[in-house]
Amino acid sequence: MSNESSAKLSRRQFITGAAAAVAGLTVAPGVFLLKPADAASPNSDKPRWGLLIDTSKCADGCTACVRACHEENGVRSLGRPKTDAQWIRKVNLTDQASGHEHSLPVMCQHCEHPPCVDVCPTKASFIRPDGIVLVDKHTCIGCRYCMMACPYKARSFIHEPLTDQKPHAPRGKGTVESCTLCVHKVDRGDGTTACAEACNRDGHGAMVFGDLNDPDSEISQRLKQYGSTAIRADLRLNPGVRYQGI
Repeated sequence: MSNESSAKLSRRQFITGAAAAVAGLTVAPGVFLLKPADAASPNSDKPRWGLLIDTSKCADGCTACVRACHEENGVRSLGRPKTDAQWIRKVNLTDQASGHEHSLPVMCQHCEHPPCVDVCPTKASFIRPDGIVLVDKHTCIGCRYCMMACPYKARSFIHEPLTDQKPHAPRGKGTVESCTLCVHKVDRGDGTTACAEACNRDGHGAMVFGDLNDPDSEISQRLKQYGSTAIRADLRLNPGVRYQGI
């Protein structure tokens, strides 16, 4: 499937406005994700998992992260470019002042204060103590309020029955889904995500996964040294996905 946005967005429009629209998206019994109490806050002794993306290293036209995510989680094209599931997508940005162009991946931003959780009537959308935002497919009723609330257009709705699902990534007709930050890999101690693995394997090194609350982690050290930008920082959602170079 094509996972790259063809629209050219200005840097300012992308950071301060709504992100580019995402295509629409889908529970078999299996992995049941327990609902937590409170998410880890900055400076907490609890881990808070996050992802740092250096857009200067993100190759234009490369979709390794998209392919790896979808393969890892069993997300496949159904031949409908406008409504196929996308847990992660590539977006092209253009700085209108200089004309400089670059691309970057966009997915669920795993906010500390997620609007999707606030609007969910059944509490199917929830945030774990480690900051990962998920959807409990057993209680999702498909109302899609979370899709409307997400400022990053990062969630999708599943319209049809699905087959060949991954045991660690249950999906189901009539439910909403999005990037899980490879929660199954986190829980088994892999210490990375499928997208970051693929990016490093291809030699780009644009993605760093780690504990935002661990000052000695690579992601924290890079953030301290180089800083970062949060998409829609004006909303004060404190996303766990941060960007450099935009």
